[in-house]
Amino acid sequence: MRVVLAGSSGLIGSHLVPALRQQGHEVLRLVRREPQAPDERGWDPYGGRPDDRVLDGADAVINLCGAPIGGGLWTEQRRKELSRSRVTPTTVLAEAVRRNGVPTLLNASATGFYGDTGRGVVTESAGPGNGFLAELCRRWEAAAETASPSRVVLLRTGPVISPSGGLLGPLKPLFSLMLGGRIGDGTQYVPWISLDDETAAIRFVLENPRISGPVNLTAPEPVSNAEFTRALAEALGRPAPWVVPAFLLRTALGDLAREMILSGQRAVPAVLEEHGFVFRHPRVRAALGAAVSA
Repeated sequence: MRVVLAGSSGLIGSHLVPALRQQGHEVLRLVRREPQAPDERGWDPYGGRPDDRVLDGADAVINLCGAPIGGGLWTEQRRKELSRSRVTPTTVLAEAVRRNGVPTLLNASATGFYGDTGRGVVTESAGPGNGFLAELCRRWEAAAETASPSRVVLLRTGPVISPSGGLLGPLKPLFSLMLGGRIGDGTQYVPWISLDDETAAIRFVLENPRISGPVNLTAPEPVSNAEFTRALAEALGRPAPWVVPAFLLRTALGDLAREMILSGQRAVPAVLEEHGFVFRHPRVRAALGAAVSA
């Protein structure tokens, strides 16, 4: 396939590009700076649509654009940046996909779409939750769906376990110094996925035309924060005896703490499993062990 990818410099995109090429796909990367490599094409998602020639012969567009959701306090300005960095590029790309008749759009989203779901198991059939993050995901997905009648897949990704960055970026140094611990009562669920499975699942969805709509990119066994804490401590060979009080996080981080740290989703990958996707890391201990030893 000929694949045009936006957001290739991020954690997922930088691993997805070589994974797709290894399977024989041609990948063109959309970049916001001056192109510096033969596979790069320039675009300005805020200044207008991409050159239609970029999509000539394209079989699919994959959009992974979006500023890091946990990159700072959710001030009013930060909320606008998070929304603009997702909704605007998605709107531009979806219109280009529709206008040029590209068969498939795979668009990033997040399990935050469901809001805080407590201990109940959540599949792709569930509706949107409440809060800033859920509303952001709803608007993000609505922008992608304007690409219809092309096939649109909404990649609802959970926190990614990677040797560097992702979920372990801020946690690994703390746990290595024996400063890690449970957050609040530890009952909130973490719908994690390993980076290997994230990229493999995106490739699987790309190559399977029967899959459309929302797809949970999560491991089949989400765990509570308390379980995740124990597993990470074991993987690093460090104790994690501490408890971070919920009220301190709410005071320091506000809505970011309430929606991203003290709440969660017990989201499961019903669509992936229905279509036969096989996870390399279905259990959190194996995923963490592989990540910290890499």
